[in-house]
Amino acid sequence: MPLRDHFRPPVWKLASWEGLHGGWPMTMVQDLSPKLPPEFSAEPRAHLGSYFEIDVCAYEGYEDEQHGPVAGTPPHEAGGVATATWAPPEPTAALEADLGDQYEYEVLVYDQSRGRILVAAVQIVSPANKDRPENRRAFVSKCAALLQQRVCVSIVDLVTTRQFNLYTELLALAGQKDPTFGPAPPPIYAVTCRARKVRERPRLEIWAYPLAVGSKLPTLPIWLDEDLAVSLDLEASYEETCRALRIP
Repeated sequence: MPLRDHFRPPVWKLASWEGLHGGWPMTMVQDLSPKLPPEFSAEPRAHLGSYFEIDVCAYEGYEDEQHGPVAGTPPHEAGGVATATWAPPEPTAALEADLGDQYEYEVLVYDQSRGRILVAAVQIVSPANKDRPENRRAFVSKCAALLQQRVCVSIVDLVTTRQFNLYTELLALAGQKDPTFGPAPPPIYAVTCRARKVRERPRLEIWAYPLAVGSKLPTLPIWLDEDLAVSLDLEASYEETCRALRIP
């Protein structure tokens, strides 16, 4: 089946893009898991806007473990002598700044034999990743940081309503261009990048595929190590997700 446009009629009236983006990572994991060697594992992740998590049990147990009050306990409650607290000066600047919420849909692959080290990440681009310069910079910076850590990075972008190409912006960060994408790179594409050294010289290896509505999705290599890769069949996992969501 061809690639649908999930951001325009008729598809967007039948199913939300959030449904596809939320469900696709798990289907990718189901495609990858049988191919991974036993020491590797894959899991889906979704991060929607601001999210904070506190380990409540660890926090509540901290006072007992340390045999003393946790930080911030008033002196009279702790049974100690009241001491003066430091009052910081007024801020040197107070600015109106909306840092924006980052939406992340991804699949992460870990090497359990090396202390659960992250070896590969598949990033599914959302409209929020492309709608403002600061969000695009944040996404590109994240991918660049992963590549610097020798993590294989794949980017899958089906967002047709934002005319930006985050892959070419990632290359621009390194002062490079992909000649196959031309001067007007398409807004939708799929790509895998990995950083490695060849004869002690840094090299960025790329498998990039421009996409178009109505076309078939490619199969991407997911590199687990220098000489070990598995295939991610985007077409099969995409169609399975659409079938489950009843997207015609």
